[in-house]
Formats: sequence, C-alpha cells, structure tokens
Amino acid sequence: MLLELPSQHRIPVSWLLQYGSEPIRYRTYRELAPEGYAPAEVVEAAGAAVPSSKAAVAVAKKQKDTGVWGGNLLGLAPSAAQGIKDVGTVPQYRRLLQLGWPRDGRPFKLADRLLFRLLTRDENPALLFEYQKLVVTEPAAGEWVRTLIREAASCALAEAGYTEDPRLRGAGHRIASAVSQFLRSPLAEKPFARSGSNLTLHPEAHPPSWYSVAMLGSMPNLQRERAGFTERLGHYLAQPAPKKAFVVQLGKKLVKPTHFLLGDPIEADPKGVAKDLPLALHYIELLARIGALHTAPVATKVLARVLKDCDESGVWNPKGLRAAPKALSKLTYHAYPLHLETKTAEDRQVDVTFRLGLIAKLLGWVVEYA
Repeated sequence: MLLELPSQHRIPVSWLLQYGSEPIRYRTYRELAPEGYAPAEVVEAAGAAVPSSKAAVAVAKKQKDTGVWGGNLLGLAPSAAQGIKDVGTVPQYRRLLQLGWPRDGRPFKLADRLLFRLLTRDENPALLFEYQKLVVTEPAAGEWVRTLIREAASCALAEAGYTEDPRLRGAGHRIASAVSQFLRSPLAEKPFARSGSNLTLHPEAHPPSWYSVAMLGSMPNLQRERAGFTERLGHYLAQPAPKKAFVVQLGKKLVKPTHFLLGDPIEADPKGVAKDLPLALHYIELLARIGALHTAPVATKVLARVLKDCDESGVWNPKGLRAAPKALSKLTYHAYPLHLETKTAEDRQVDVTFRLGLIAKLLGWVVEYA
C-alpha cells in the first residue's frame, strides 16, 4: 500500500546559501530559489565560483587533453581486475554537471565530441576503452559492450542538455524501443537462466539501466512521445528488485553487471529508513523525473521518512546525526556528495536538504521558501 506524501514542502533557500558549498549555492540559486530571488549578477558570480571549488577542481584536473578521464569510460572506482586506475569519463562528466560547472567550459568541450562519437556505429576498437581486451578474447561481447557504452553516453549528453540534438534523439528512441520490447516480453517476469551454478541474465533480455532511466528522465519530450513506454517502465521500476546476485555471460566470460535496474534497488527497514540514503534519494529523484514515484511503495515510504526528519524550516535534521550519510554504492559517485566538508552539523545536513528541495520541485509540490 502506498503512503500518501505531502503535496507541499518548505525549501530553506537562505540556509542552503549560507551553509552550502559553491556548487550547492549555485544550484540553489538556479534550481530552487524563486524567480527573481537574487540579481542576475549574483547568480552569475555564484556560477563563476564553481570551477574553483574543491569538489570541481578534484575532477577537472584529472581530465586529459583527449577529453578522457582515467583512461576508461564507465569505471566508478579503481579496479585491478579490469585494469581501471581511476574513475572514468562518463561518471566524471556527470559529476561536473551535478556540480554546476559551466556548460561552455573546457572539460565539456573536450569530452562532448567523444561522447557523440560513441553514439554512432563506429566499430573502432579504441572506442571500447576498458572493454577492448574483453571483446578481443570474446568477440560475442562486442554488441553488448557497445550497447552499454551508447546508453552511458546518451545519459551524459541528455543530462548536459542536448535533448533536441537529432543524434541524441535517435539514440534515445533506439534505447527506449529496446527496453520497451523487453518490458512487453515474458522476459520481464523471468529474465534469468541457469548456466551451471550461476544465475545469468537471459541473452535476449534488455532491461532498463541506471543510464537509460537517467537519460529518459532528462528528456521530457521523449517521455511525452513514448508515454505508454514511460508508464510501463515506471510500474516495472516500482517492483522489488531481485535479491539474488546474477551475471551476464559473454561468450565464455561471466561479467557481474552493476548498471541494470530490475526493479526498485532501495533497501529499507519497516520504518522506511534506507540502508543507503544517497542511493535511495538518487533513485527517488529519477522516479520523480519520469513521473513514476507514485507507483513505487518502497521509494515513497523512504521519502516520507526522510521528510519527517525535516524541521519547520525544511532543513533535514534527524536526531542523533553524527556523520553525513555514507554512500555504500559507487553508483551515486556523480551526485553525492556535492558538499565535501563534514566538520559541522550543517555540513552533514546540506546534501540531503538540497536534494529534498529538488525532489519537491520535480514532483510539482507547492513550495514555500524559508
């Protein structure tokens, strides 16, 4: 049974501007504050401060002149097994977007050309990056890898605002069609097969991924054009995710996937306390962006619980908060934290307070400002 969420929320704009980092201050002006809250030059100055912020500098300085980060595309963390030494291009690009780095800045200019190239059918082995060795040894993995890479590139470019670019729109429709075919098939209910002792994803299954859902969430026109698909996707994402670990079989190679979404990934106790709050809020935001939160009982319960911990001004202020919520999954690397300091009580509250305000706006709630 779905809980009834409030239809209004108080956003503590002045509090976020006082205690937030440069990225949160800028995004508060741009996305949360009421129109005309501050003069244009104040907002511009806040944006100009982002590239010199601690969080943004940590990302930008690692980019190569080729536009690539970490010598790979999708790595969320170093991995000796995959030969990944640092976080890759797509998550770093998305992190700069989350931090509010100016879209005409050099990091994006360097990376955009590569990301658009990844949308094409170019089969240059160099474009496989960290997956080159896998495809050499297992040629059958080639199409699976290229599909994954195209979804990731589409997600990044959609979040960057290229929503009406015909190259992205074409890729977006192809991705939506593949996922839609999966949702309409019997595989949506039984996506697994057995391979020895391993539970494997059926080779013909094309479930939604964190990338494809985020892409759709950033393309409202695509949502309108594929309204039936978007509704089906929302209902699918509201169901509980499988608890058993599974792998993808690519030739003789077994790969443990991290990007598929086979249902609601939020783990929460009966009171709605999420095990991984950053992941839960990120998922709730994605559902809000595709208009599907109302179908998801676990996500709704968790959001209701987090809102219950807000004080009268809208600041997230749970009892006994001694540390900022810890991200247990690397999937939220790009979005959390936007505020790196953790010395004061306010430091530990800022990220969640900002994200709740953003979710309230996305849901179309009546917003009051403090």
